[in-house]
Amino acid sequence: MPYYLGIDTSNYTTSAAVFDSQTGQVIHRKKLLPVAKGSLGLKQSDAVFAHVKQLPQILEELFFDLPPVSLAAVGVSARPRNQEDSYMPCFLTGKLAASAICSVNRIPMYEFSHQCGHIAAALYSAGRLDLVGKEFIAFHFSGGTTECVHVRPGNETVFDTEIIYHSLDLKCGQAIDRVGGMLGLSFPAGKELDALSLNADKRFPVKTTFKDGNCCVSGLQNQCEKLLKQGESKENIARFCIDSVCKIVWQMADNARTQYPGLPLIFSGGVMSNTLINQKISEDFGGFFAEPQFSADNAAGTSILAAVRDGVKVG
Repeated sequence: MPYYLGIDTSNYTTSAAVFDSQTGQVIHRKKLLPVAKGSLGLKQSDAVFAHVKQLPQILEELFFDLPPVSLAAVGVSARPRNQEDSYMPCFLTGKLAASAICSVNRIPMYEFSHQCGHIAAALYSAGRLDLVGKEFIAFHFSGGTTECVHVRPGNETVFDTEIIYHSLDLKCGQAIDRVGGMLGLSFPAGKELDALSLNADKRFPVKTTFKDGNCCVSGLQNQCEKLLKQGESKENIARFCIDSVCKIVWQMADNARTQYPGLPLIFSGGVMSNTLINQKISEDFGGFFAEPQFSADNAAGTSILAAVRDGVKVG
């Protein structure tokens, strides 16, 4: 049966997945990169070294849990987004492994952007792979990205993405991680900040800044630092941070719906797995969200994109 391997080596996670094109199911394994306590991420050289150590283990675990399979092709995240100048060294690790696997097995290797992998994983998780080959709006909110993109059918990339709105400074995921670090949470801080925010007993007014539809996020960190100095509880600071990010997502979604009425809305990236954000945006806009395991960085979407490039109909 045709199986497709996906590999993603982002600045957060080492991930590999296999897509069974007969059943339409994905099996994936992933592991966060090791980050020292109190740190807010890794240098690219350290991320590359971590992937070199972790990727063989992830692949071994993935295929140990599978019956013997014959791979038809490999898809790999080779760059952050669909732009010529888009580059990040950590993706070279996955590309090197994919190239070696394909050379030995004499099968095709397909390169995609990390962002397109996120979008495909969200479509899979939400049961909307039927949107592959169609037009829709996708939101990618993660540690390194805060973007709303117009997605149309592409050829080699499967998705032709055009950025509609984005952050003009700090990314929403960065703000969450910095506030989390300020509160003594582990990196990445999204999951722990989410849990804290659900126990808040106070809300604060939220004010966001937009310029031509693009958001400014950097002020959020300063506001949270001020609340901390004033002796506000961690729970209430966490809630203010999440409320602020939610309002940014809300405004961006409203802008997109106005500019592109009627197009489906797809929400991807680790930020979109937040409980409060998911609930609020779902209530006001509908749309489709990935489950948490397919929201954060993972190779599921890349394995599916490889199948599509190989001529498999997935929707």
